[in-house]
Amino acid sequence: MPPRQYPDATPEDPVERPHGLHVRDPYRWLEDPTDPRTLRWLAAQEALFQAERAGWPDADRWHEQVAALSAQDRVMTPKVRGERVFVPRRRAGQELPVLFVQDGGVERILLDPNTLEPVGRATLEAWQPSPAGDRVAYQISHDGTEDSLLFVLDVATGLVVDGPVDRIRGRTVGWLPGGELLYYIRCLPPVVGDGDTRYHRRVWLHKVGAAPDADVLVFGEGRSKAQFYSVAVSGDGRWLTITATEGTAPATDVYLADLSASPPDRPDLRPVQRGGARTRPHTAAGTGPDDVVWLRTDQGAPYGRVVACSPAHPTADAWRQVVAERPGVVLTDFAVLRGSELARPLGLAAWLSHSTAEITVHDLVGGRRVGTVPLPGAGTIGDLSVRPEGGHEAWFAYTDFGTPPQVMHYDARTGRTSVWARGDNRAGEYGVTSKQETFTSRDGTTVRMFVVSAAGRPDRPRPAILYGYGGFGTPVSAKFSSEALAWVRAGGIFAAACVRGGGDEGEQWHRAGRGEHKQNSFDDFTAAAEHLVAEGWTEPGRLGIMGISNGGLLVGGAITQHPEKYAAAVCMSPLLDMARFELSGLGPSWVPEYGSAGDPDQLRTLLSYSPYHHVRLGTSYPAVLFTVADGDTRVDPLHARKMCAALQHATAGDRPVLFWLERGVGHGSRAASRRAELYGQALAFLGAQLGLPALRGGT
Repeated sequence: MPPRQYPDATPEDPVERPHGLHVRDPYRWLEDPTDPRTLRWLAAQEALFQAERAGWPDADRWHEQVAALSAQDRVMTPKVRGERVFVPRRRAGQELPVLFVQDGGVERILLDPNTLEPVGRATLEAWQPSPAGDRVAYQISHDGTEDSLLFVLDVATGLVVDGPVDRIRGRTVGWLPGGELLYYIRCLPPVVGDGDTRYHRRVWLHKVGAAPDADVLVFGEGRSKAQFYSVAVSGDGRWLTITATEGTAPATDVYLADLSASPPDRPDLRPVQRGGARTRPHTAAGTGPDDVVWLRTDQGAPYGRVVACSPAHPTADAWRQVVAERPGVVLTDFAVLRGSELARPLGLAAWLSHSTAEITVHDLVGGRRVGTVPLPGAGTIGDLSVRPEGGHEAWFAYTDFGTPPQVMHYDARTGRTSVWARGDNRAGEYGVTSKQETFTSRDGTTVRMFVVSAAGRPDRPRPAILYGYGGFGTPVSAKFSSEALAWVRAGGIFAAACVRGGGDEGEQWHRAGRGEHKQNSFDDFTAAAEHLVAEGWTEPGRLGIMGISNGGLLVGGAITQHPEKYAAAVCMSPLLDMARFELSGLGPSWVPEYGSAGDPDQLRTLLSYSPYHHVRLGTSYPAVLFTVADGDTRVDPLHARKMCAALQHATAGDRPVLFWLERGVGHGSRAASRRAELYGQALAFLGAQLGLPALRGGT
């Protein structure tokens, strides 16, 4: 074949010497999305992508398969307020979930983002009913930017009674009883901050119907610009809790105020904890100053534990352990049941045991374990939802590789779990099997990986996709995904590696793959690839890798450190230039995870693995597809632009290096058709490179 002609991207030679280090950046000019050269480059990349795609076998069929597997009824975890039940549902064929309310046995639509214009480009980012369920505060963002507008809706009439309030960059709301006052998180105006509209967050008190400029600043003044906040109010409105973290640091400042003893606009916020650990408070309705509140924390317990204290004496020196740490099992959530039907309060503790979910039940008075919550299988659960006013019930989502999300209901009176709502009636009928395998990383550490394949297909090796994330303490667990299912049903292997940097094995596992230890993430991922080949699941010519966001960094490191091990890679919304990641997107908030280029030792670490800085001229790289979104406010597409140009210039092989830009979407949630398009393109690319045709006929 004649050499592939890539779009012109002339490397320049800006060299910087921070801390005396030689740092080249030949494609710095591609950072500016308005530069005419960048615009020409993007247009040429789109033409190249479409020309290459036209030659992929089954390109449209892959998209159809992902879309068909995604087009099923979905139901999400409800929030219950008295007799009203609020539940999001997405019917097959709908772009976005619709928020329903069940009232008096009748269910009706409360909020339908699908009716907003343009269709599919306005997403419901968050929502929270008031304590009485008479109002709902909700946040809408457009084109994937996650720059939200806050509205308040009256439940009885369905009318919007307040909003929009702009500059919303926090998903929590704390309602006060009566539905007239709420706490929320909003950024300062650019003229007050430093021009960055996504930082300088504050907690404000807002009166429904009042002008936002009249809102009262409650918390955040004088704190770091990269602080993230959450806010909550107990079901009876007495206790205000605010948490603060420095960006994505694994440490929390926790503050508690008694709103019966101080006014809502000037709450007497007392420190419970300042940094050091991840801690989340759980304050039930009806709690007095000398009663009990519970804290889920990893202070002194890297796998997590639950402690009790009183609001009058909430600091660590007064903590009493209620649920002990379970070494090797990670505490992920906690909820309190305090219904009048129960003899004593119960605690539900959610755990990950080697990335598989468990829920245990605990007597919160005696501190002993009294049971478990039965689950449908070895999968993943969502957040526990309970009545804020107290009760004996809990709701949560359950999923695994072969089971679409379904909502489960637990009744503490009987100890029984039942299916509260099942969206897809084909659950368990997809013909896939999954297993968890272990392998050894470079330094001898045992790492785990899920391997998913079609039931009754013992033949090996087969085309395989290896997925990974490995950052921010986020675990990789067994979840239903239409793209994995489409690949496996076509005869491929889908593997998900639980590498260090994630939260699969607790906070120590996270810290072992962050900062100066980041190389462990790449080593674990490499070992996972080697295991798939050694065990006969696949072979080097049929092994592809895929990752998004921090997982895109993982993929970028894999292809630059060991390009010979992979035939193809899909690098989605990636972080790739680690010398300059702090200068765009939400980069400043990630310093606790990666380190800072402002520190000489940390910059050396960043440069030791930064994919953009490890592209080598004359290397035969695997086929690579970069995907980015123009509305991404977390990871700037400049990372992928620069890396793509560098690889296209450097590669000595004949495998394609391609770039695809999505418009009108962002880093987070998106319409169903846009998600199907993204993963349909990814599978079409991998199928063409690895030799796997799409499944023909049916889903």
